[in-house]
Amino acid sequence: MSEKPPHTAPALNHSHWGTFEPIILDGRVTETRPFARDPDPSPLLHSIPDALHHASRVAQPAVRAGFLEHGPGSTRDRRGSDRYVAVTWNRALDLIADEIKRVIRDRGNNAIYAGSYGWASAGRFHHARTQLQRFLGGIGGFTGARDTYSNAAGAVLVKNVLGSLHAMNGPGTSWKGIADHADLVVMFGGIPTRNTQVTPGGVGEHTTRGWLEKVKTAGVEFCNISPMRDDAAGFLDAEWIAPRPHSDTALMLALAHTLIVEGLHDADFLARYCTGFNRFRDYLLGTDDGLPKSAEWAAGLSEISADKIRSLARKMAASRTFINVNWSLQRGDHGEQPVWAAIALAAVLGQVGLPGGGFGFGYGSMEGLATMLPDMPVPTLPLGRNPVRSFIPVARIADLLLNPLQPFQYDGQDLVYPDIDLVYWCGGNPFHHHQDLNRLIRAWRRPSTIIVHDPWWTATARHADIVLPSTTTLERDDVGASARDRFIIAMKQAIARVGDARDDFAIFSDLADRFGTRESFTEGRTTIQWLRHIYDAAREHANRHVAEWPAFDEFWSRGYLEIPEASTPHILFEEFRMNPDANPLPTPSGRIEIFSEKIASYNYDDCPGHPTWLEPAEWLGSDAARKFPLHLLTTQPSTRLHGQMDMARVSQQSKVAGREPMRMNRNDAAARGISDGDIVRVFNDRGAILAGAVLTDDIRPGVIQISTGAWYDPLDPGTIGTLDKHGNPNVLTLDKGTSRLAQGPSAQTTLVQVEKFEGDPPSISAFNSPLD
Repeated sequence: MSEKPPHTAPALNHSHWGTFEPIILDGRVTETRPFARDPDPSPLLHSIPDALHHASRVAQPAVRAGFLEHGPGSTRDRRGSDRYVAVTWNRALDLIADEIKRVIRDRGNNAIYAGSYGWASAGRFHHARTQLQRFLGGIGGFTGARDTYSNAAGAVLVKNVLGSLHAMNGPGTSWKGIADHADLVVMFGGIPTRNTQVTPGGVGEHTTRGWLEKVKTAGVEFCNISPMRDDAAGFLDAEWIAPRPHSDTALMLALAHTLIVEGLHDADFLARYCTGFNRFRDYLLGTDDGLPKSAEWAAGLSEISADKIRSLARKMAASRTFINVNWSLQRGDHGEQPVWAAIALAAVLGQVGLPGGGFGFGYGSMEGLATMLPDMPVPTLPLGRNPVRSFIPVARIADLLLNPLQPFQYDGQDLVYPDIDLVYWCGGNPFHHHQDLNRLIRAWRRPSTIIVHDPWWTATARHADIVLPSTTTLERDDVGASARDRFIIAMKQAIARVGDARDDFAIFSDLADRFGTRESFTEGRTTIQWLRHIYDAAREHANRHVAEWPAFDEFWSRGYLEIPEASTPHILFEEFRMNPDANPLPTPSGRIEIFSEKIASYNYDDCPGHPTWLEPAEWLGSDAARKFPLHLLTTQPSTRLHGQMDMARVSQQSKVAGREPMRMNRNDAAARGISDGDIVRVFNDRGAILAGAVLTDDIRPGVIQISTGAWYDPLDPGTIGTLDKHGNPNVLTLDKGTSRLAQGPSAQTTLVQVEKFEGDPPSISAFNSPLD
């Protein structure tokens, strides 16, 4: 057996935003050619060469000067502003090993937080979080995290009321079935195609745009319920209904109310396939509180006319209607409610489990949720066992660090935050993902030691004590695959490692040496032997009636494996619809739980036992809007993946005067004396940022939009509350759990004010190296 199969085909590589062929000149990647099998390749591929060779690469191991001079726990207030000192790999690894041993000895393994949330690499072996957690699991364990920033509130909710994550994470009802059978697609939060350019683990073909075109050509109508017109592609010619943010739940309740009072609901479906409808009906009719959740009631909250609400309800009842709720809606205070309300609305219509009917989540949030997915295993590096049982909901990082040993609740459990003394982060960037960055900075100062692996000097790396340079996918061999794609890619190393970077696997192998666990961590395998092993394990479990997988050497030589798409479209809950007794849902009742006795038993006032309108902490209908009269929506960018490649051409070309664009309704701008291209100050009581104004008619008055992912760039580094020069909206967003049920992020619950910035704007320094 050769140690490394020969590269006899074009050396493909793979990313979360697409497969590509890197073009190499003099040892550098100069351009990227999209995968020939991709019908709609992402423009983000053009940024890869810039990011790969950018000056912001971490070139060698580095230690924060204050930590190096005074030891662990010292000068923690200098994180984010301190200089860094380059050290040898051996010194860096010795420092890390000594710190881990100290924390385990003095505080126990649960004092190590290794959530490491983020997108990391598309490769299935060099997956940073898995490598980290395999290593720490082998030396006694760590405190971890559950759920995702993307859809935590919805995921926990659907596990309770539908019994599984399939409705939230896929596979959902296929686009083909919608094209063939639906009359109307109602999109709460739209289906923004910018988000469908990415999927975790990578994507060989982008199909969502093509499917949307087919659905439209088939004569299906679209209704976009969103504050932003362009949350639906222009070619869909969608009806645009623009409610106030956070009123979607009220709209859904009023639609259901209209269906019930006009006798348009499916009573047989509700009786046979659901539980708890009568309790929900009483709430809608106002039996207990004297407040019917009528179209007039919702009109006052949403600023959509009662006639429009009733008209839409009647149209949905007269059509084969598919309801999609984008994940963005549940990233707000009480984010569980729009998800639950959509399930209840679809149940009232009675089309769940029928071709082209029912509901889905996130069809505009991720590629591959509704395509004709085959039955295909994914090569995966085994995570191993974590002996420590403590965890936090993923978006509660600041709460964890600020409130050690304090109680919290999650999904019916009474838990306690561990006392964390060491944070080990690989393959992610909480200074992109997390809310209220000034609060995060205060929390980030509490642990004695913070260790980060990163290819670039991100804000997370700049707030660490020890920083190790990790390789990118183009500097190593790997296998790319996703459960939402039908291609498996041989990711072949294209260039030599940049600077002194190392693979995470090599780093943890050397660290494991210092704990006597190298053999158990590596299992005696080299990288290529691991790639062969995880591929062969998946191949062994592959359905040979779907596709015959070649041996690893042939796969590696060929460059990719293509699995045929499914022959028939998937219909969510089809078998349940056919026979609910033979195919019950894995819920306590075996049915769709419109009222959940289990959730009701938790006595959470912020998440009752049925879908409910609950006023959010901040919204345009609250008293806070008098001071901060604009609602900030933080969306995924079209020019990068989260914060990845912000320094590269596609993202940089979108900047306005070097800042992240802020979209604003023209009338709101005129009232503030703001013109296209002006630098503006966006602020609230949590912080302030600079952004570049982009005026548009495609966003409703009272709402502004800023994409997430601009690298945090404080005017006075290390100072809490200082101005962010670059436009990171998470300086402004609310850090609050959606409810005690899911504790998801509430980033969309944010009010701000905007004013024109006067004077000379400060220069951008986010991409400079902090090394001596």
